[in-house]
Amino acid sequence: MRTKAMLLGAGLVLAVAGTPGFVRAQGGQAEPGRTTTHTGGAVPGETSPGVRPPPAGPLPGAGGQGNLDRLQQFRTTGTALQMETVPQEGRRADALRRNLERIRLPEGFRIELYAVVPDARHMAIGPSSGVVFVGTRKTRVWAVTDRDRDRVADEVKPFAPSIQFSVPNGLCFTPDGFLQVVEHNRVLSFPAAEFFYEGPDVAAEVVVPQGQLIPTSEESFNHGARVCRIGPDNKLYISLGQPFNVPAPAKMDLYNRVGIGGIIRLDRDGGNREVYARGIRNSVGIAFRPGTNELWFTDNQVDGMGDDTPPGEINRITAANQNFGFPWFGGGKVRTREYANSEPPAETVPPMVETVAHAADLGLTFYDGRMFPEEYRGALFNAQHGSWNRTTPIGARVMVTFLNQDGTVREHKPFAEGWLDEETNEYLGRPVDVAVLRDGSLLVSDDHAGAIYRIRYERRR
Repeated sequence: MRTKAMLLGAGLVLAVAGTPGFVRAQGGQAEPGRTTTHTGGAVPGETSPGVRPPPAGPLPGAGGQGNLDRLQQFRTTGTALQMETVPQEGRRADALRRNLERIRLPEGFRIELYAVVPDARHMAIGPSSGVVFVGTRKTRVWAVTDRDRDRVADEVKPFAPSIQFSVPNGLCFTPDGFLQVVEHNRVLSFPAAEFFYEGPDVAAEVVVPQGQLIPTSEESFNHGARVCRIGPDNKLYISLGQPFNVPAPAKMDLYNRVGIGGIIRLDRDGGNREVYARGIRNSVGIAFRPGTNELWFTDNQVDGMGDDTPPGEINRITAANQNFGFPWFGGGKVRTREYANSEPPAETVPPMVETVAHAADLGLTFYDGRMFPEEYRGALFNAQHGSWNRTTPIGARVMVTFLNQDGTVREHKPFAEGWLDEETNEYLGRPVDVAVLRDGSLLVSDDHAGAIYRIRYERRR
C-alpha cells in the first residue's frame, strides 16, 4: 500500500500502487478490517467506464466510517466546502499575549503568540509547506497556516473534517510528506496532506483499523493519548500508555504481548508489528536523536506516593527489546508498593534524567535549527504540562537538556517558565509539545490556554 505524490502540470495527482485501503496478508487474503476498493484502473479524478461513482455525501447509515471509505476511493463526501476558522484576534488573543509577558526566558530569547488553537496538543510541521498540523485529545485535528510568512498564523481550521476522529493526539510526518495520525485505537495516514488540507476531503489510508491498535477491552479514558515518530529505518513508532496507575499482575502478560505500557514499531502500511520497548508507564513524548538510532522518550510516573516521589523520567532506547522497569519501579529507583516483593527484569535500563516528581513531562524534540545560539544545537527540549495532584503545583514550563557528544546528559534545566502563577497556584497555560519551525524558532503548544507560542532568538548587534 504505497501512495506517491506526483506533480503533473499545475495539479497534483495521487498515483496508487495497488488499491487504496487494501493490504494483502499471507496467502493473498485481505487483512481483517481493511476495505477492498476497485477503481477499474482509472486514475484518481477519472472514472473507468466499468465503475459507476457513488452519489456524493456520506454513505447511508455509515457516518464517519462511510466518509473514510469514500476518501480511500478518492470520492467526495459532500462535506461543506466552506470550512470554519478559529478567530486569531480579539479579547482571547489579547489575554494570551498579556500572559506571555510573564514568561521568563534566557537573555536574547522572546516569546510571542503564534496561533489560537483550541485544545492544542502534539504538533507535526509539514516538510514542504510549513503548515502546522495539531492534534487534540478530543475529535479535531487542526491545520495552522502562516500564509504571509511573518511567523504568525493567519488561519486555523479543521483538517479532514469529514472524518470522525477519536483522541487524534499523535501526529508525525514521514520524510516524503505522509501525515500519520494516531488516535486512541486507530492509525490513519494522509498522503499529500499539505496539498489537500485546503478542502474538507483529503486522500486517506488506514494503517491500523479501528479496534486493532490495542484490544478493545483495554480502551480507556486514562493514558489514551498516543504519540508517534518515523524512525531512521522508515518504520512507524507509537507509544501505548497503559491505563492504570499501577496495573495488576494479571494484566502484564497481555500488555507485554501487545505493547501496552511500551512502544511498538511497525511498517508504514501497518505490517510487521513488534513490541520495541517495554516497562514504560505512559510516554507522551518520543523523538529520535538526529544522526543516531537512539529513541528518547518522556515517561509519567506513579501517582499517590507523595509530593516529591517518584521522579518523572527522560529515557533513551539504544536497542530493541529494552525494559525500563515499570511497574516494578514507579520512577527512577523508587520501587512500587504493588511489586515490592517481585523481582524486576534483569538489565532494567535506568533513566537518563530524573525529572521533578509529577511535573508531567510530555512532548520533546531535539533542536536542529540554526536560529538559537550554538550551545543549543542538538539540545533536547521538552514540555512539562504541570502537576495535577501535588500539594504545591509544579511544572507548566519548557525544559532543556544539554547532551555530551556520546549522548550522556550534561545539564537539565528550565528554559521557559511562568505559566504557573506562584501566588495563586493557578495555571495560565500548560505546555504540551515542542516543535522546531523551518526558520529555527521553537513552537510550544498549550492545551489549557488553547494556543501555540513561538520562541525566537534575537542576535546581538
